[in-house]
Amino acid sequence: MYIALRYTLKVAAAITTEEFRALSELRYRIRHFLSEGDAAAREAGLEPQQYLLLLMIRGLPEGQEAAIRTLAERLALKHHSVVELIDRLEAHGYVRRTRGHDDRRRVLVSLLPRGQRMLEAVARQRINELRSYGHQLVRAIDQLLNRPQKRHNNSRMKKWAMNRRRQKRGYGSRKD
Repeated sequence: MYIALRYTLKVAAAITTEEFRALSELRYRIRHFLSEGDAAAREAGLEPQQYLLLLMIRGLPEGQEAAIRTLAERLALKHHSVVELIDRLEAHGYVRRTRGHDDRRRVLVSLLPRGQRMLEAVARQRINELRSYGHQLVRAIDQLLNRPQKRHNNSRMKKWAMNRRRQKRGYGSRKD
């Protein structure tokens, strides 16, 4: 019984209806943002994956090079899929491939001016949308992150455990 009680005290409560709603709202907001981004990319004449590749090249963290392996990892795509995307973007004059200085087997990708302009057009629209509607996304995240972790019948279980320990030690077991 004590093991079951100890386990129950450490296990978080069932997910509340509010948490399901908040998770659903967050998923909805993320999906909406992504689908709007896909539409903005298509409007500019890019496929959504092409826009994302351009964005990854331009937005890499400082110190990282746009190697195919890095881009594949950041896009969560296979190496050969990224190579195909680069082929198409290179054919349109958006990117250029070069060999690594230290390792000639390593292929680096860079934006060309035309690719930079395409990326900026879509990114500007996306940033403006986030500035307008991003607070809804932030609110959905806050509903999940700022919710205190409640424990199922926590106070009742703690009182029961305390009384049980007291009884075992002989406190409160005498009758007056």
